[in-house]
Amino acid sequence: MTNTEQNIPWTTEIKPKDKLLSVDFKEIWRYRDLMMLFVKRNIITQYKQTVLGPLWFIIQPLMTTVMYMVVFGGIAKISTDGLPQPLFYLAGISFWQYFADCLNKTSNTFVSNAGIFGKVYFPRLVTPLSDVISNLVRFGIQFGLFLLVYAYYAIFTGVEIQTNWYALLIPLLVLMLAGLALGFGILFSSMTTKYRDLQLLLGFFVSLWMYATPVIYPLSTITNDTLRLVMQLNPLTGIVEFFKYGMLGVGCHEWWMLAYSFGFMVVLLAIGIVVFNKVQKSFMDTV
Repeated sequence: MTNTEQNIPWTTEIKPKDKLLSVDFKEIWRYRDLMMLFVKRNIITQYKQTVLGPLWFIIQPLMTTVMYMVVFGGIAKISTDGLPQPLFYLAGISFWQYFADCLNKTSNTFVSNAGIFGKVYFPRLVTPLSDVISNLVRFGIQFGLFLLVYAYYAIFTGVEIQTNWYALLIPLLVLMLAGLALGFGILFSSMTTKYRDLQLLLGFFVSLWMYATPVIYPLSTITNDTLRLVMQLNPLTGIVEFFKYGMLGVGCHEWWMLAYSFGFMVVLLAIGIVVFNKVQKSFMDTV
């Protein structure tokens, strides 16, 4: 190496992580432009070759709501706490769908991006983070649809909806949903590098998980104390119930449930990052 080369300052230094729990937020921030490119890619390619395009963001929750109204509201006669069925179901669908989309996308991080990871270096967490951010667009559209239905019932039908200050917690609730999805997603993604069966199991697990979350029914319908406690230990229960209580005035809003969900998210993210950092060092040998 010549003297001239020795005097050239380094612009980028790549070094191994000495701690499994370490996250270099400064490095992730430096790659924010790449993250935004991934976000744009995720949004554009998802419905690029479809006829209706982004309209599917609206069609899907509407069709799902109609199905819930027929099956759970009409046939099963499940209570909606006195609220109009479309409003009640859309409230649960908008939140649940964001979590499910983020989880399904981030759980395939290593496998679906193996080609990129094997060619160029960048913080691997950029990829799952971009999935979580890009899904905010879909959530925003579906939440806007919920607000339109909310306005219709509040203005034109005279239905009494008791919105309260708990609605101000919605940004925190969305952040917690994103954190839980990211934690579970990177944990599953790390394990699927060796065990591909988990990817198939995850789709089945997410479908069952929805029925263990008060999306299509209120928690108040669970009268058995043991079963109710089990439901409350679901970290998504407190988030969904607080959202419904803030926007619609119905739902269980015990603060310990929200604190539990937040603590669960923090612990889960810590475990997920540890496993993710460990796997990313050698995942190319197994993918």
